[in-house]
Amino acid sequence: MAKERLRQQIEFIVEIDKLKHVLRRNLVIDGSRRENDAEHSWHLAVMACLLQEYVEEPVDLTRVLKMVLLHDLVEIDAGDVFCYDDQAHIGKAAREAQAAERLYGLLPEDQAQEYLDIWREFEEHRTPEAKFAACLDRLQPILQNYHTQGGTWVEYKVPLAKVRKRLEPIKEASVELGEFVEELICDALAEGFLEEE
Repeated sequence: MAKERLRQQIEFIVEIDKLKHVLRRNLVIDGSRRENDAEHSWHLAVMACLLQEYVEEPVDLTRVLKMVLLHDLVEIDAGDVFCYDDQAHIGKAAREAQAAERLYGLLPEDQAQEYLDIWREFEEHRTPEAKFAACLDRLQPILQNYHTQGGTWVEYKVPLAKVRKRLEPIKEASVELGEFVEELICDALAEGFLEEE
């Protein structure tokens, strides 16, 4: 029988496979289907490696990678909440905190504490690493919506004001990425797949 530490780690690895079944509202860029949370996390990890050079403050890339790979695991229990659904956000923080305690609690104590701390750091968006991770978490869906001619913006009639509000963490972490996204938004408006109101 495996040592207790290894048994706990394997149990966690098996449990997080469930993330592959948590569907997000966003479509994959070819528009063929909805993205799952595991795909989203992988995409953010690749983006972190590629876009690190654009952040305003130096970041610990390993810590950012842990954040983007771990931040949505709570959705295994709490479910994915559509970012533009104000009603669905009621009680979200409490549901996710409870999920974080359960999921990270499967790990050996030292890893459980480390990963819970990383998850909390991401949620608070205070450190340069958390700001960059949040930036990526906002940028990726913008790219998906843009490349699917509005995707969820069109489907759910999301107004420009709500999209602009979601862009704030991008601009906070990186002026250059913020300017790039602003160009995408202006183009989306011109193309008609994002509405003023």
